[in-house]
Amino acid sequence: SDIVGFTNISSILTPLKVSDMLDRLYEKFDNLSRDHDVFKIETIGDAYMAVTNLVCHQEDHALRIAKFARDTVNAASETLIDVDNPELGYVNIRVGFNSGPVVSNVVGNRNPKFTIIGDTVNCAARMESNSLPLKIHCSDASALILKEKHPEIPLYSRGSIPIKGKGEMETFWVYNNDHDT
Repeated sequence: SDIVGFTNISSILTPLKVSDMLDRLYEKFDNLSRDHDVFKIETIGDAYMAVTNLVCHQEDHALRIAKFARDTVNAASETLIDVDNPELGYVNIRVGFNSGPVVSNVVGNRNPKFTIIGDTVNCAARMESNSLPLKIHCSDASALILKEKHPEIPLYSRGSIPIKGKGEMETFWVYNNDHDT
């Protein structure tokens, strides 16, 4: 996920206030990651990366990440941008996910970093960057798993859209804001 309008938020708030907002938001996301048994990989600025089916086998991995995504959108929309200035409103995020193979590893030797690597990660990042505020966007690979194993999860075709580095891809919206729970 990433925060909609983060650059603007960063330009009007002090770095300490931005840090406070991110801390309040990511504390909620971290709690949700525990609730859904989703593994948090990292946060980079306003981006939060999590994965399922990595630490242990999770047959329902696509369901877990879809529900986690839904709950993070809801949690963000209940998080004030600035607790001292409620008029600024609430955080809005956009979310994207994909399903497929990855490798996890620790890279580097100065401040080594645990990360996941693979085209699956790149595609997930493209799903997020092509998403819209308060929306969850997924690849056809994830949609296929959800359709086959978890048909109770509402999916809405977005049609074929151009995805940087991938060409045209059939993608889907997962849930529909407040209308689908």
